[in-house]
Amino acid sequence: MAATKRKRRGDLEVQAKKPKKNRKDAGQPAKQADVAKEAEEEKDRIPGPVCKGKWKNKERILIFSSRGINFRTRHLMQDLRMLMPHSKADTKMDRKDKLFVINEVCEMKNCNKCIYFENILIELINITGFHTLAELKMTGNCLKGSRPLLSFDPAFDDLPHYALLKEFLIQIFSTPRYHPKSQPFVDHVFTFTILDNRIWFRNFQIIEEDAALVEIGPRFVLNLIKIFQGSFGGPTLYENPHYQSPNMHRRVVRSITAAKYREKQQVKDVQKLRKKEPKTILPHDPTADVFVTPAEEKPIEVQWVKPEPKVDLKARKRRIYKRHRKLQQKMSRGGAK
Repeated sequence: MAATKRKRRGDLEVQAKKPKKNRKDAGQPAKQADVAKEAEEEKDRIPGPVCKGKWKNKERILIFSSRGINFRTRHLMQDLRMLMPHSKADTKMDRKDKLFVINEVCEMKNCNKCIYFENILIELINITGFHTLAELKMTGNCLKGSRPLLSFDPAFDDLPHYALLKEFLIQIFSTPRYHPKSQPFVDHVFTFTILDNRIWFRNFQIIEEDAALVEIGPRFVLNLIKIFQGSFGGPTLYENPHYQSPNMHRRVVRSITAAKYREKQQVKDVQKLRKKEPKTILPHDPTADVFVTPAEEKPIEVQWVKPEPKVDLKARKRRIYKRHRKLQQKMSRGGAK
């Protein structure tokens, strides 16, 4: 029988409470046995492609632009945000602000790196030509948020400024491992190729069957301007001698078109002067008529008789139709009477 406890002053009997057992103490040996079994199983188990890890690389990329960019630049900015899950967005910045204001914006957004579009500018790296995903319509595809492979041209290791730029691109485009917004798959590759003193970017899908590459997009070309010691400031470490500013490029194009116009005007002036000059009459060359064969002369026929007038068939048919119509009208009147 259960133990009972008697209350004073004639109250009812109340069942005594059982002493509580410490569950932690009771379950410790069972837990230890389970942990030992799991450890033995993990030794024989092959690790899968996805494993739990800690997010240590806290790289964050801020992607935003200034006011006044066109729609193609805005679409390229959206494509880069979609390709980089570790990126952040911000509102457009006023053009009147200086570049060092970007550092304050990055601190407010807790970002380490920045991609700033100002008339297609990425921190003193000019994008000379680009095509967005919507324009290309390639057949390749990849999972959104997946981690890419980075493939660099061997020319990046030949020159020191390209080695600095390679590290800069690695820190920007490489997705940190175990990032919360990233997927634990590698199904596409970013390629950076050096050609004509420029860096050409391409994005390819990796097909599992034969490891072939199919382009996804977008495409753009990077033209290095300067490398500073600090962020948007400081002493200049390298300046590209082959770089040509957009204003200088437009000036060269205008000068080429102006030179073509001047050349056309000079040709017209020369032609006018030649027309005004007196024409020089060359003497007759007797050898010019050596191979000329005279044509046979036809006899002239004089017509003494007046030709008969031509019969107008249309007018004749019209007269016959009128006569026939008048006869029908007379016949119809006579039948009515």
